[in-house]
Amino acid sequence: MKVEQIYTGCLAEAAYYIHSEGEAVVIDPLRETSPYIERAEKDHVQIKYIFLTHFHADFVSGQVDLAKKTGATIVFGPSAKAGYAFHEATDGEIFKLGKGSFKWIHTPGHTLESSTILMRDEAGKDQCIFTGDTLFIGDVGRPDLAVKQGELTEVDLAGILYESLHSKIIPLADDVIVYPGHGAGSACGKKMSKETFDTLGNQKKTNYALNVNLTKAAFVDELLSGLSAPPQYFPKNVQMNKGINTTIDAILEKGTQGLDVEMFKKAHADGALILDVRSQNDFVKGHIPGAIFIGLDGAFAPWVGALIIDINQPIILVVDEARVEEAVTRLSRIGYDHSKGYLIGGMNAWLAAGNEQDQIESIAADTFEKLTKEKSLTVLDVRKPSEFEAEHLVDATNQPLDFINDSMEAIDGDKTYYIHCAGGYRSVIFESILKARGFHNFVDVAGGFAAIKKDTSLPVTAFVCPSTL
Repeated sequence: MKVEQIYTGCLAEAAYYIHSEGEAVVIDPLRETSPYIERAEKDHVQIKYIFLTHFHADFVSGQVDLAKKTGATIVFGPSAKAGYAFHEATDGEIFKLGKGSFKWIHTPGHTLESSTILMRDEAGKDQCIFTGDTLFIGDVGRPDLAVKQGELTEVDLAGILYESLHSKIIPLADDVIVYPGHGAGSACGKKMSKETFDTLGNQKKTNYALNVNLTKAAFVDELLSGLSAPPQYFPKNVQMNKGINTTIDAILEKGTQGLDVEMFKKAHADGALILDVRSQNDFVKGHIPGAIFIGLDGAFAPWVGALIIDINQPIILVVDEARVEEAVTRLSRIGYDHSKGYLIGGMNAWLAAGNEQDQIESIAADTFEKLTKEKSLTVLDVRKPSEFEAEHLVDATNQPLDFINDSMEAIDGDKTYYIHCAGGYRSVIFESILKARGFHNFVDVAGGFAAIKKDTSLPVTAFVCPSTL
């Protein structure tokens, strides 16, 4: 059987397409159906099954649409409950596909229905496992997303995951290939590798979670330590994945319609959020007053999900016309289905109609260094706490972009802030939100901490763990 990993970098997510002898299976598909249907048509095969390793939290999967269009059977693991028809697999159940087969292995812990799918060749030899969020390369899935009030705690789920790994995964042969559901950058784990597959034998040597000498208590402590709060859209995506949603075709039809300037202004007046997805440099130079910047050329979807609290928020786009469909598709992947269209002609049309634009004051790192020698500056570092602790400017204050919706009260409208992130993307997102909320006294340090380290001699420091002696 031929395995194709379909990796989406923005979400650090891996879907899989496998075919044999005129039949195919898709594992953990994204919202859009065309990539899988087009592959099946090219290979002259029929999609027979759609396997879901669990109910995903970090994206909306497209199994219902895909099943309607192909006639494939949706399969979830034991105890799954959804508002649409699916086959509930039993632990150990075999699914035939062409010359090969798949064995369903129930591996609860990340969620209760979480499963690992073992692929075997025509001789019955184990070839690979599709582990979803049960096992990553270098890590395992976090156990705090399926906590049930009054029933299960994250400690309970971590213990269940330990048992799944030791009874179901570790006994498999070392030459079995591990194909996980995510790679580095996903919020579904803490320290995933950049590699997107590996042998199980190598993972047994390098992944702490597969250490046979690790006790359950030590495993639980390690797994739960340092877990940050999951993004606010995660539970909303889980609920969407259990129900029937608007089709991707309907979302694209609505979201990709062009709006002239007056239509665009009316949509904004009626409550639509202006989302500018161009480059950060373009946004800094000129943007529509009140617009929020989250650029497509970055971790676009996760930042939308983290920062735009209302998943039903109507959105209108400032976007290069060649990328309109991409923007709407990527919004829909995390359940932001209410795009209302885009501004025809972009900023050129906006300005030609006599409208004003706003800008962000931006300075180079060497200019920033000169200013620090002339006066005391209030510096905000909007990187993640772990980045800040590793290394930061002396006297800088850490105010992570991730938590801006909870920390706005810390912003003093009378102060002037000098703001940076790692490379310039996140600081402009942060600043766009400040501007949209009426704060304008700040300066962006272009190129972020990377430029500061490269082009200046400003002192930096690292977090030092207090001595316990």
